[in-house]
Amino acid sequence: MGERRRRELIYEGRVIRLELAEVRLPDGRPMRVEHIRHPGGAAVAAVDPAGRVCLLRQWRPALERWLWELPAGTLEPGEPPLEAARRELAEEAGLEARRWEPLGRVAMAPGFCDELIHLFLARELRPVPPRREPGEVLEVHWLPLEEAVALALGAGDTPTGDAPIEDAPIEDAKTVAGLLRAQARLGARASAPPGHAL
Repeated sequence: MGERRRRELIYEGRVIRLELAEVRLPDGRPMRVEHIRHPGGAAVAAVDPAGRVCLLRQWRPALERWLWELPAGTLEPGEPPLEAARRELAEEAGLEARRWEPLGRVAMAPGFCDELIHLFLARELRPVPPRREPGEVLEVHWLPLEEAVALALGAGDTPTGDAPIEDAPIEDAKTVAGLLRAQARLGARASAPPGHAL
């Protein structure tokens, strides 16, 4: 098993910390690594009775372009992932859900970052006033889940966000994982016991 021997804080921002660490790998070799520490987050596949999923067209300054994403956000200190999912769905999409199911979690960039995203399926939706954070630039869209999954699998060849959603592939990793897991959960209902509902 690997062992962290020493770490040094290089930078601490509003959300992340950058550390330089000396570690010993499982085979005994030492290595210096850069780690980004992140509190983690939650993402929501919100599906309506017609089988449509809520997607956001969101401006991402780091990539300097628009991306299609599930409603999602960072965990607040001490906040359970489900509460973060509820908060982000209301804030970004203007929705509340009566039925919630966990879809597991995904590591976003484990080679250098410890961020884990907790995925949820939300159903029995109702609208509420959105409460977006300052600086959030996004649009809410609805697309049949099957079409969204096809876009997540790379169908379409238009640069992400620059065309109607029906023509743009989905590149955001948490959204790809969330759509695939939501489809698997909903598609399995006819032949398997119901999933655990929260």
